Amino acid sequence: MIRLFVRNDLAPGAELDLDEGPSRYLASVMRLTVGDALLVFNGRDGEWRARVASVGKRAVRLSIEARTRPQAAGPDLELVVALVKRARLETIIEKAAELGAARVRLATTERTNAERTRVDRLVAIATEAAEQTGRLDVPEISAPMKLDRRLADWPADRRLLFCDEAGDAPPMLEALGGQPAGPWAILIGPEGGFSPRERDLIRSLPFAVPATLGPRILRADTAAIAALALWQATLGDWRS
Repeated sequence: MIRLFVRNDLAPGAELDLDEGPSRYLASVMRLTVGDALLVFNGRDGEWRARVASVGKRAVRLSIEARTRPQAAGPDLELVVALVKRARLETIIEKAAELGAARVRLATTERTNAERTRVDRLVAIATEAAEQTGRLDVPEISAPMKLDRRLADWPADRRLLFCDEAGDAPPMLEALGGQPAGPWAILIGPEGGFSPRERDLIRSLPFAVPATLGPRILRADTAAIAALALWQATLGDWRS
């Protein structure tokens, strides 16, 4: 069944008029007509069964029927990733949503090649991935910020899994062994890696947990997917 993210409040008997984009998707792409059922969620009220109440020239109206799943929170996991080339960054965003990251924090580093990105497009990619994977929320995507500034404001209770491919860090599973679940973040560097100054800074932080992803050099998108999967299998909701 089609799943659609909406921003409206959801309750039995509520009716909502969709914006032009989702209206066009349901009416023109998926060819839904009056009476067809779908699932909707907003990241707050759980997942609900809805039906198409009307199809107009400008908007599709939905009628909300009953809740199918209550809202549930996933792991408090962030992905901090340096800007990389557009296609690879979009892959990272899509897979982060599929793998259950709650937030993606974009960063710029001394070796960042890409300085700009369209955050609105990344949000759209994350939304589509959330709709397809069955999760009940859409990960937050934050605008790029210099890595030094992001680390300066870091909350003391959030551990930072530092994917360090240039030093003597322990293997990922060994680094995560015995660690508490709690709030975590995973840090992935740019295509050129972290500079020596950045690496020394990160490893000096009391909340940083350095780890390596094996003997091969991984691209940023591969490293992000591997780190997210290993964290979920060790400390996340893959254990349920």
